[in-house]
Amino acid sequence: VQLVESGGGLVQAGGSLRLSCASSGFKFDDYTIAWFRQAPGKEREGVSSIEIPYGSTYAADSVKGRFTISSDNAKNTVYLQMNSLKPEDTAVYYCAGTDGFGYGLDDFKYDYWGQGTQVTVSS
Repeated sequence: VQLVESGGGLVQAGGSLRLSCASSGFKFDDYTIAWFRQAPGKEREGVSSIEIPYGSTYAADSVKGRFTISSDNAKNTVYLQMNSLKPEDTAVYYCAGTDGFGYGLDDFKYDYWGQGTQVTVSS
């Protein structure tokens, strides 16, 4: 099982980035994929999740209305479109997968993790 994030970088406040999570080694259509983030000195925080077979999504209050999660099942890839970025969004962003449903952003329910991609938002 492999999850590979890409798309991070440096952006000014108010800007946008799109993160990608490319997956392989498991049946993508039977999984929930989520994005988490961790800022220096802070605990890991759930951002958004999508249940691939149902298209159901969930987002943390801190990103609702700004971030959108989506999937391209033909490419086994999940995206996180991040708009109106704020300096407090600065973190390493990780994607994670689980073959369960209804877990929301409970990170201990996710079995597979990528290496992360850095997002830095300057003020």
